[in-house]
Amino acid sequence: MTEPNGTPTTGGFDLNRPTIVSLLYLGGFITGISGFVGLILAFIWKGDSDMQPWEESHYQYLINTFWLGLGASIIGFILMFVLIGFFILFAAMALVIARSVMSLVKAQKREPMPNPGSWTI
Repeated sequence: MTEPNGTPTTGGFDLNRPTIVSLLYLGGFITGISGFVGLILAFIWKGDSDMQPWEESHYQYLINTFWLGLGASIIGFILMFVLIGFFILFAAMALVIARSVMSLVKAQKREPMPNPGSWTI
């Protein structure tokens, strides 16, 4: 819920678009497919004309999060045969969770991500 000036009401959970994408990414660990849905929505909403100024940084950050997680997961899967892949998969999972939660927290405050082009936390 939001007030007329666009700020979230206190005490509630604001289900804005970056929050939805973050929740889809987190749900991807359970469903396996919702992360792809989140990526598609992030690309669609990134080009939307009625987007709030703070949202654009979230979309870039979340798109980078998806590709970072996918790339690290592929490398980790390939290296599972050398046993180091398990550590890479765990690190990729932790990184995607951390980045999704960070975006989720900032989106609830309607604040932009400080460094949306970053590939680190």
